Amino acid sequence: MKITFHGAAGTVTGSLHLIEVNGKTIMLDCGLFQGKRKEAFERNRSDFCRGKEVDVLILSHAHIDHSGRIPCLVRNGFRGDIVCTSATRDLCAVMLMDSAFIQEKDVEFVNKRRKKNRQNPFEPLYTKEDVARAMEQFMGLSYNRSHQLFPGVHLTLIDAGHMLGSAHIILDIEDQETGKFRRLVFSGDIGRPGIPIIRDPVPLTAGADILIMESTYGNRTHPPYFESEKELERIVNETAQRGGTLLIPAFAVGRTQQLVYALHKLHSSGNIPDLPIFVDSPLATRTTDIFRLHPEVYDSEIREFLLTDDDNNPFGFGRLKYTQSVEQSKALNEMKGPMVIISASGMMEGGRILHHLCSRIENPRNTILIAGWQAPNTLGRKIVEKEEIVRIYGDEYQMRAHVEVQTGFSGHADHDGLMNFVQVMNKKPEHTFIVHGEEEASHTLANDLRTQLGLENVVIPESLQSFVI
Repeated sequence: MKITFHGAAGTVTGSLHLIEVNGKTIMLDCGLFQGKRKEAFERNRSDFCRGKEVDVLILSHAHIDHSGRIPCLVRNGFRGDIVCTSATRDLCAVMLMDSAFIQEKDVEFVNKRRKKNRQNPFEPLYTKEDVARAMEQFMGLSYNRSHQLFPGVHLTLIDAGHMLGSAHIILDIEDQETGKFRRLVFSGDIGRPGIPIIRDPVPLTAGADILIMESTYGNRTHPPYFESEKELERIVNETAQRGGTLLIPAFAVGRTQQLVYALHKLHSSGNIPDLPIFVDSPLATRTTDIFRLHPEVYDSEIREFLLTDDDNNPFGFGRLKYTQSVEQSKALNEMKGPMVIISASGMMEGGRILHHLCSRIENPRNTILIAGWQAPNTLGRKIVEKEEIVRIYGDEYQMRAHVEVQTGFSGHADHDGLMNFVQVMNKKPEHTFIVHGEEEASHTLANDLRTQLGLENVVIPESLQSFVI
């Protein structure tokens, strides 16, 4: 068996790993690299395996850093099944189409400048037509149902509790070359227990022989979730008292729905003022509709909330408005606070959030709440680090708005959760590969797995590094 790490190796983006066994090539995730625009543009077009060499793709969940290069893979000749949960398939249908729209618009903008400089035009990484073709290859698989991929290779998806439809990937393999039976577990993104809306992650007590696991928060711990809701209450109230706008850049899938649900509860209980709340992201609006279609993944808290709440809708209430058109979005910039605006993209590298930042970042009455991980070199990371001057659309702006950072709404397990993910395994892995983390986080987790749990052969692979096991 050969494992090669094509993405999320030494970074928290671009998840993509290849398993070669029994004459077949299995791809785990096919994610888009996100970060500094020039670097992302180059990396998403380089070091990418040819689609015809892959027999099957297994997708852990729909976030773009795990799914965003699937249309490119299909464009390059991949004709196999894309296996994931039904909820992940539904989310990808809208998220990949949105990604293609962004690819096309970004290239159109760049090509205008290249034409003026008499340079050859770029092509988008993929188009909406590529997405449509890719969606024909998706195959939904329910949790806990064993499925034979090939003779000697069986797949099972287990609820990872990270976002709607997320899964741990289990491959039970009879290696024809060695005659060994081995279980390979790919964690995908590991969720947190006690987070509302979706169910808690299912512990993998049986364990694994080979483990590939994420390390996003491998060196940090999150505050308890209820403390995050109290912090959100404080931030809303303080911003409202200043007469300002609370601006929340949020990922359209997962984080936006969590924040809407938290604000719904705070509004219903009277713990925040009766102020307008806007979700200004067409993608968030569409994906919220998909959340409503999958109540089978809801946890007990949200089911109880549905029984007692007058609105009977965790993602909608009287003061909450979902904007649709560009005109509605622009109108928000003319409105005076207090109010709350939730808008994508989460790392502030594109989307409607940039227009809201332009009009509000220099006003000290306003607050920018960062509620998710920010990749290095992104505008979001610069705001987290409170740089005095930031550039948006090529113009400089002074950072005068308040900046608040919360990790408590994260859908990722923290250090203790990651350690517990391995600790509950009755069979500890013989080979462990730490991916999807920045250097310090990955090294901290790897060291603690060795020293506290006694794991041997814990490796942090480099990009494009291969291992024969």
